[in-house]
Amino acid sequence: MANKLQASSGASSRQNIKGYAFISPWILGFIAFLLLPIAMSIYYSFCDFNPLVKSGPLFIGTANFQDLAHDPIFWKALRNTFWYAAIAVPSSLVVSLGLALLLNMRIPGQPVFRTIIFLPSLVPTIASAMLWLWIYNSRYGLLDAMLDRIGITGPGWLTTTEWAMPSLMFMSLWGVGYTVVIFIAGLQDVPRELYESAEIDGASSIRRLWHVTLPLLSPVIFFNLIMAIIGTFQVFATPYAMTQGGPDRATYFYTYYIFDNAFTNNKMGYACALGLIQLVIILALTGIATWSSKRWVHYQGR
Repeated sequence: MANKLQASSGASSRQNIKGYAFISPWILGFIAFLLLPIAMSIYYSFCDFNPLVKSGPLFIGTANFQDLAHDPIFWKALRNTFWYAAIAVPSSLVVSLGLALLLNMRIPGQPVFRTIIFLPSLVPTIASAMLWLWIYNSRYGLLDAMLDRIGITGPGWLTTTEWAMPSLMFMSLWGVGYTVVIFIAGLQDVPRELYESAEIDGASSIRRLWHVTLPLLSPVIFFNLIMAIIGTFQVFATPYAMTQGGPDRATYFYTYYIFDNAFTNNKMGYACALGLIQLVIILALTGIATWSSKRWVHYQGR
């Protein structure tokens, strides 16, 4: 009996070793490319660190975080990012949900329309930025040319402080294809018999949407909300390519400020402090959304 237990234990150990061997590349990659950089970033946020100076990081305690409180550019970038997120997140969710509802209908050419909506999501960010630079161009742009035909003179879409941010917000709707696809997948899981029961009870299409579709789709809405929050607070490539944060820092986003401090001003410690604040903000907003989800997210079977 003891020999059988030892043999079984030895076989189990060999299986465990094989399992660890198979997942070791992922573990090493996680440690080297995620866990270690995070730990170093947290340490550098308490240091005065210029990567071009051989002396290395100098520990200065909380000085970087104290400087943030008196940094007007930090507050400007933070306000811009919150303002952008406050408009872009709900508008992208509403537009993508509306498109998903339309594309979920059984109409001729449905696959074609779905492809058209999804294609912009496949365009690289910089290519999309170049396209929208042409659309917003005041002299040769498509948008101003269309407005000229009805006697309206277009403003400087990307060259005035009043219109630069709204222009980027509108452009953010260009890439909602992924969100639309997720919403369509969620709509496919809504049981048809619930719609039929509601229709027999005399519920209108609006009431069916409000009392059947949205409650059963709420987990998908919650997922897309979290992803939208994370994405909007990390906006960088589009303003970097289109406006360089201008005019007058009207489109100067938080991630752009982190980039400038790290790679333009060589203030890596200050940039790490900014990154740590960004992480706290995203975690806080995600936590608030998760806490509120107990009231409006409904899971089937519960």
